[in-house]
Amino acid sequence: MPTPEERALFLAAVGDAKPLKLAPRLPPQPDKPLPVPVQSLLDDHATLVESVTGPIPWEESMETGEELSFLRPGLARDVLRKLRRGNWVMQGELDLHGHIWDEARLALSGFLALALRRGARCLRIVHGKGLGSRNREPVLKKKVKTWLAQREEVLAFCQAPDTQGGGGALLVLLRAPKR
Repeated sequence: MPTPEERALFLAAVGDAKPLKLAPRLPPQPDKPLPVPVQSLLDDHATLVESVTGPIPWEESMETGEELSFLRPGLARDVLRKLRRGNWVMQGELDLHGHIWDEARLALSGFLALALRRGARCLRIVHGKGLGSRNREPVLKKKVKTWLAQREEVLAFCQAPDTQGGGGALLVLLRAPKR
C-alpha cells in the first residue's frame, strides 16, 4: 500500500492524464490450427486392430526355429540375406531393456519416426531375451516383432547375429526416404 506522500507524488506526476478508451478486444486467435497427432492416431488404430486380429499371420512371416524374420510381400528373399550379412550400415539402435510393453511401443514408434525423418535405413532394436521378465518369457520379443510387421515403413527384419545381440535383438530395414 502506498503512503500518502507516495500517492501525492504519483498524482502530481500524472497530472491531467486521462485513461485511454480501449476498443473491445477479441480473444487472440491462433496463427495456425493445432497439429493433428497422426502417428499417435495410427498407433492407437494399430493397437485396436492387434487386439482384434492377434499377432501377424504365419504366412506373413517366415519362421525358422526360434528365429523369426519378416519380409514385406513383393520383396526378394535376397533382402533378408543381405540384412543378415550386414550389407546396410547400422544407422541407429534402440534398447528396450527394462521397458514395460506399452512404454516399449511408444519408444519404438518414436524411434522409427525419428529414423525416417533422418533418412536412416538400417536399425537395431534390442528387445532382450526375457530372462529378467516374469516367468522368464520374452514378452517384448514377441510384441516388437508384431509391431514392426504392422508398420508400412518396415520392409524386413531378422534376428541379429550373435555379435550384435543374437536372439535378443532384431535388425530392421526401413523403406528408402521419399524424394
